[in-house]
Amino acid sequence: MKRFEGNRESILNELRTQRQTQQTDNQQIEQQVRDIIQQVRTAGDSALKELTLAFDAVQLETLKVPDAALKKAITDLDDSLLSALKQAKENILSFHQKQLPNGFIDTSRKGVVRGQLVTPLDAVGVYVPGGTAAYPSSVLMNVLPAKLAGVGRIVMVTPPGKNGIPAAILAAAKLAGVDDVYQIGGAQAIAALAYGTETIPKVDKIVGPGNIYVATAKKQVYGVTAIDMIAGPSEIAVLADDSANPAFVAADLLSQAEHDVMARAMLITNNAELADEVATELDKQVASLPRKTIARQALADFGAIILADNEEDMFAIANAIAPEHLEIQMTEPMMRLNQIRHAGSIFLGDYTSEPVGDYLSGGNHVLPTDGTARFYSPLNTTDFIKYSQFTYYSQNALTDDCENIALIARAEGLEAHARAVEIRCQKEETE
Repeated sequence: MKRFEGNRESILNELRTQRQTQQTDNQQIEQQVRDIIQQVRTAGDSALKELTLAFDAVQLETLKVPDAALKKAITDLDDSLLSALKQAKENILSFHQKQLPNGFIDTSRKGVVRGQLVTPLDAVGVYVPGGTAAYPSSVLMNVLPAKLAGVGRIVMVTPPGKNGIPAAILAAAKLAGVDDVYQIGGAQAIAALAYGTETIPKVDKIVGPGNIYVATAKKQVYGVTAIDMIAGPSEIAVLADDSANPAFVAADLLSQAEHDVMARAMLITNNAELADEVATELDKQVASLPRKTIARQALADFGAIILADNEEDMFAIANAIAPEHLEIQMTEPMMRLNQIRHAGSIFLGDYTSEPVGDYLSGGNHVLPTDGTARFYSPLNTTDFIKYSQFTYYSQNALTDDCENIALIARAEGLEAHARAVEIRCQKEETE
């Protein structure tokens, strides 16, 4: 794990250099994804089956997972896990319920009615990753806000393994209320959702995390369909002072490092003793992790212990990084919340470990990464709705505004705009 210390600017420059090694040239991947998308657009279902055989080594007979398989997954799932997922569902629903927006009608001016309609999207596709781990929590986090928003049709895609789709994923899909599940993954799944095939109808928006091929495909189909965000590897920053427990800090850093060899785990402190103790704890704790090889590589390549000069610099560095997950393990953490400007999800206090948010507290765990928390928000209910505005003018109201509308239209060189209003404002000639 690399160590950075010195003044604020020098630390930030070193962090940028470290980050640049992660942002490799993806031109080859861009072309591969472009080719995959074209195959799916041209050959539809048959391309999906061929690509699944090529990339996942699975021969598919059908793309759609039967509803009976989802029901069976619920029945077969361990009762304690099912109970935990149900509690997570309730917490996610109660949190996201509070995000639902309202339309409005404004009648403050005589003869004019203005307003805003809020309508849910017709169809949404949810991508759930496969690979080295199963993510039932990702199903709940992506699907439940869409259900609350009133989305008409929610479909899920997830790559099949040689033993099929994990039961926990299928059970979570049934629990969350997914309409259809398709056993496809990768860029080909994104293409199917964006353009549609014989079996899979196109959707209006695609949400959910995935690997670099999935992220690249989402970027390439944006405009044909909407997307949530382009998510990169997971990341965490822990702000800690001398009150922090080094074992807690190390455990939380490892909770993200075990995700992926490109995950980014960072401690930001102004206490050199704590920095040393956390480094020792990391070595101790990583040794017993089942995914220790992944975690060790992530820490070696992209981990950071940042020793700042003072607390002001600690918060300045955190805001500059704009991390996906930000923990504040400091005295009076709630009082420090207003010092954070850029972070995806903030965890306050020694006992609010990042996995609390991943699984059970109810806030969403689909978050902006790679500094995009400066302008992106966590996935939320409003991601699944759209707004329309409406206006009504009476004849008298239009007459009152006619001259000003025409003046602005002609200032823009749009004569027909002006005349379209004036034709309605002309007084009838009297004999």
